[in-house]
Amino acid sequence: MALPDIPNLHALSVLLLTVMALFLFTRERIPLESSSLFVLVVLIVGFELFPFTSPFGTISAADFFHGFGHEALVAVCALMVAGQALVRTGALEPVARRLGRFWKKAPALALLLTLVVGAFLSAFMNNTPIVILMLPMLIGAAIRSNRSTAGVLLPMGLATLIGGMGTTIGTSTNLLVVTVAADMGMERFQMFDFLLPVLLAGSIALVYLWLVAPRIIPDRRPPLTQESRRMYAAQLAIREGSAHIGKPLSALLHKVGPELHVQRIVRDHNLLIAPLPDVVLKTGDRLLVSDTVSQLREFQALLGAELRFESGTDPQRFGKDLQLAEVAVTLGSHLRGKTLGNVRLNEQYGLEVLALHSAGAVKDVDAPGLLEQRLQPSDVLLVQGAARDINRLKVSGELLVLDGTMDLPHTRKAPLALAIMVGVVSLAAFDILPIEASALLGVMVMLATGCLRWRDATNALSVQVILIIVASLALGSALMQTGGADWLALVFLALAADAPSWLILAGLMLMMAILTNVVSNNAAAVIGTPIAISIAMELGLPLEPFVLAVLFGANLSFVTPMAYKTNILVMNAGGYKFIDFVRVGAPLTVLMWAALSAILALSYKL
Repeated sequence: MALPDIPNLHALSVLLLTVMALFLFTRERIPLESSSLFVLVVLIVGFELFPFTSPFGTISAADFFHGFGHEALVAVCALMVAGQALVRTGALEPVARRLGRFWKKAPALALLLTLVVGAFLSAFMNNTPIVILMLPMLIGAAIRSNRSTAGVLLPMGLATLIGGMGTTIGTSTNLLVVTVAADMGMERFQMFDFLLPVLLAGSIALVYLWLVAPRIIPDRRPPLTQESRRMYAAQLAIREGSAHIGKPLSALLHKVGPELHVQRIVRDHNLLIAPLPDVVLKTGDRLLVSDTVSQLREFQALLGAELRFESGTDPQRFGKDLQLAEVAVTLGSHLRGKTLGNVRLNEQYGLEVLALHSAGAVKDVDAPGLLEQRLQPSDVLLVQGAARDINRLKVSGELLVLDGTMDLPHTRKAPLALAIMVGVVSLAAFDILPIEASALLGVMVMLATGCLRWRDATNALSVQVILIIVASLALGSALMQTGGADWLALVFLALAADAPSWLILAGLMLMMAILTNVVSNNAAAVIGTPIAISIAMELGLPLEPFVLAVLFGANLSFVTPMAYKTNILVMNAGGYKFIDFVRVGAPLTVLMWAALSAILALSYKL
């Protein structure tokens, strides 16, 4: 088959803009939202100055604004907000807690269970909060069992990507492909229509991640996991009404055990008392101790004492809600390279920085010259603040909260939030309401019942996601209406040289898999969907398998850290290198690609 003629000038311009957009999306120094805005503005201004009339009518600027009200974008945003309610109420906390306990008993089976649970949850909600929830739990489990995190964190992160492929709401990519294909006249996929292929291929992939992947990942022991070396000086203040008042120090030490080493007792303001066994404790006495965060919290709970630091936050500001957490500076952290004096965690999250663990040493923030020290990857900040603020920092994904002893707040609203989310999924699954309607209904109910606040809802929205979706929809629409998508389909078929249909489908999926590891998977999916439909129409074959080839291919974001944002989180937390993703992700991609291609070809008799 000969190559088709050069398309019209407008189609050619859109094709060139598509190439430029894909290039811009790979530039780390250019924010993705800036690249998306550039693409959108060029389309709007270009078609206003140089109108184009297609069989669908004259293209105007208003056509490219439709993405802001597109049902896929509405559904994606509503599901992000609904997922935030699950995190805020701690609805997923029991899952993490049970997994954490299981890791102590049977680490090998616990890894398999972690992969399955992560994949299952990701089929119904964004995988980012799931990964953020599991990272500290898995790091803590690795520390307690003296295991490397290398064979655990990366498989877990990739398992959540596999799970997200299974339903129409598993990822924003799925929603975009499904709705764009429906806009182009194809019968709309229902929630579980392509679950079976993902279950079959995903089961093989999970076994690979369980048994093979941990054995081919080099041992990576990042400094972030060396919790045992991070010792912090603190005070345990005896509260009024404590059972230890009027009793000797020996009774307190007997209750806690030999782990508690009291260095001094501070009474009134300046009186230092040696920690002799027969010293009788009084209200307000402060025991000077030094230990890890987890151990200090354990002492606090056992004694019912108040945990204080020399430069810490006023406990009255937070009441009984005061908690500790360790925040790691990672390779992608916005704190990297900043001086400690310029860290604005107090302004952003209401958290006070108490101490810094750097280069194997712990220093209080009042230490001379410490505020001018520049933060480097693997530095760990000890912060203190309200549980809700620590949780907000944790789910933001901006920084890595390492303290696995700090649970997500499991509130009385958690069962209600979980029930509402189940209702959202059920309404869409049984075709009672479209997902964009059921998700919006769920958000309204969560706000009305107090499971979610408007501030949490707005924080859950991502400008980057919104703009990349709108720009991708505009670019896909321009490709379709100018004939650019049809021309690309003809080029693809010409290069395929009359290959059998199953091989063309496999080639399309492979092309999308390569593209999604370089550029945004949403952009790849929206651009690929009209091309897939054009290919199927040229061949006179069903549209569904070719659209699914785009959907599956755009989700195979396994090979590079930049392919998906959770890959970056996992890379930083586990101390992985780029080659680790290639070593594990490339075989996984080939495995999933081969299995899904074969399943689609057999299912649709191609």
